[in-house]
Order: sequence, then C-alpha cells, then structure tokens
Amino acid sequence: MDGSNSAPPKPSLTKPKRSRPVRVAEEIKQWVVERDLKKGDKLPNESAMIEQFAVSKGTVREALRILEAQGLIVTKTGPGGGSMVGQVSTERARSLLANYFYFQDLSIADIYQVRKALEPELVASLAGKLSETQLAELQDIAERNPMPATSAEEEKEEHIASLVFHKRLADFADNRLLGFVIGFMAQILTDLTVYRGLYDPPNVELWRKGREHQLQLVAALRSGDAERARDVMASHMRVAEELMRVQEAHLMRRFMGE
Repeated sequence: MDGSNSAPPKPSLTKPKRSRPVRVAEEIKQWVVERDLKKGDKLPNESAMIEQFAVSKGTVREALRILEAQGLIVTKTGPGGGSMVGQVSTERARSLLANYFYFQDLSIADIYQVRKALEPELVASLAGKLSETQLAELQDIAERNPMPATSAEEEKEEHIASLVFHKRLADFADNRLLGFVIGFMAQILTDLTVYRGLYDPPNVELWRKGREHQLQLVAALRSGDAERARDVMASHMRVAEELMRVQEAHLMRRFMGE
C-alpha cells in the first residue's frame, strides 16, 4: 500500500521524563507518607538516603532542596541538625497556588461563580457556633469604615478591608478544605482588585451594600439562624458580583478610550 495514504502517527501519551532529583524527592515524600511521619520528625541522614535510594550525594542534596523549597521539609545545620518533616503554612500554599492562577486570566465572573456556591454554605455551617470573641471581631471589621471612600486610594483600602471579613470567616471553618478555598478566593480577588485598579472610581453602592450585608450576617450568625445567614451571604455575593463587574466594565471602557 502507498505510504502516502497512511494515517498520521498518534501523539505519544507518555509523560515527560522527570529528572533524577525530582524522582527521588517524590520517593522521599512517599516514604514519609507511608510511615505517617509528622511535623518535626527527622528523616534519615544523607548517607542512609544515598544507600536507600541508590543515588549519588548530589542527587540526594538536590532532592532535599526541592522538598525544602516546597516547604515539606526543614533542614538545620550544626550539631543535632539534619532534615526533618516540615508543614506548609496556609499562606505559603495560597501563595504557590496564586502563582499558577496569575497566568490564567481569571475574571470577576470566574471568581464569583465559586464564591456564590461556597460562601453561603460556609456561613450556614457557622451560625450559632462562633464565640463572642469571634463575633465581636467580625462586627469590628464590618464597622471599620463607617463612611464611603472619597478617593481611589481610600476605596482600595476599604475594599481590601471588606475582604478581610471573608478571610476571617474562612479561618473559622471546621471544614479546612472549604475554609482554604474561600480564603484563597478572597485573596485572589484582593490581588485582582489591586492589579487591575478595580477600586477606581470609588463605588458608594458597593460600600453601602457590602457593609449592610456584613452587619446583617453577623446578627444572623449570633442568633444561630443558619437559613438567614445563607440568604444574606447569597444576596451579598450576587450584589457584589454585579457591582464588581460594573467596575470591571468601567475599567475596560477607560482602557479602550486611552
């Protein structure tokens, strides 16, 4: 048969090869998981790992540097030093994840699609369960800016402060995954607002509605009314998205005009 009519070769489904240090780093992580090691538990010394993984000193050291950069281990020098299991902080995990989404061109609609689904459920789960100290903190944040901004800089500060309210709610979550995702959404919305200048011009309606909803929400949480808390947060998300998209459209018109 004429070769010119043959089907084109299928693309390879094999994964790109990983370097030896990367593979060893993965093996070390698996070793830690299998032994259920905790933060502060020591890893084998360098010589033991060279023998265990059958690689060179340089490979072991590079693998440990990879894990240290990821925050999964901590290495100390001097007497009693060595490598031990670390624990990635929430802030570091969010920062690493934000680096990925920095290149994804997220929109206000993308962010609020997630927020509208999750935040009403979070506050419903918190109703009647927060301490008076936690409620007082939320009340203080909601009341922090009693007057609307009169400049773009004030608007930026007020907008960032309003998102602190949502970050603290996320911190109070019993479901750590739910809290992490919601806190991350608040963080990238803060970054998006600053990077794109979505605080200019000041938006009095966004301030008024946001403050009103937050105060209503604290009252619902204090009274233990889960349905009321869910409804208030759902309304807050809908209004905030609408007003933020107006800001986004205004910015685009200004950019096109320039």
